[in-house]
Amino acid sequence: MQQYAQPRPWIILKEGGGNTYVSSAMPQKRNPGLLNSCRTDASTLLGMSVEAMFRSHNIPAGMADGRLSGARDIMPQASKVLTSMDKILNNLVIDPARSLEELNLDWTCSQEIADELMKNHGIPFRMGHHFASEIVTYARAHDITPRDFTYEDAKAIYAKVSVSDPNLPRSFPMTEEEWQHAKDPASIVRNRKVKGGPQPAELDKMIQMAKDDLADNKAWTEETEKKLASAEQKLNQDFDKLL
Repeated sequence: MQQYAQPRPWIILKEGGGNTYVSSAMPQKRNPGLLNSCRTDASTLLGMSVEAMFRSHNIPAGMADGRLSGARDIMPQASKVLTSMDKILNNLVIDPARSLEELNLDWTCSQEIADELMKNHGIPFRMGHHFASEIVTYARAHDITPRDFTYEDAKAIYAKVSVSDPNLPRSFPMTEEEWQHAKDPASIVRNRKVKGGPQPAELDKMIQMAKDDLADNKAWTEETEKKLASAEQKLNQDFDKLL
């Protein structure tokens, strides 16, 4: 939603086809109708899911039927939300260059600088964090973005920080190549090693895990439906014998 307030958004819905509609007040504005509808349906579903709780929370047991009278309506509503979400995902328009530009406008990479100093050069994270924070303070005061912050400026700030901390190496331990990589959002993503991280290999792994889970759930559902149908058939046959 926040992207629609930007003059140059990097992720929006494809226009037309019921996805968006023109604002009634501002000709230049496109409202994400599909997204708004999905959020409304999701909120409705949440309300339906707690219906029984609100009905029974202060009523003595047995004084009213506490069963969820609208249980049959929940599954269609849940399916409606998921269908809308699927349509949203399939109609997203993403501008990679614009998204990278936005990342390079601020210092989200500052933690990576501290991480790299710790992983590659043995500098305690808090010390590296202090140095990275000083970088950000200087950069914002002088309107410098990560891309334009030079290696020489980084060394100069490190020299000032290291004077007040005898545990730090006297000279800036990062090479210029390491410094550039630590500021590059694409490199940061590629170099992640954590489980569940954003690196491509891990994303591929998680997508495959999700597909496997979906296949298992589908197989379980089909098998359970067969068992229920078989049990119902047997129950009817046994009942018919009593007639």
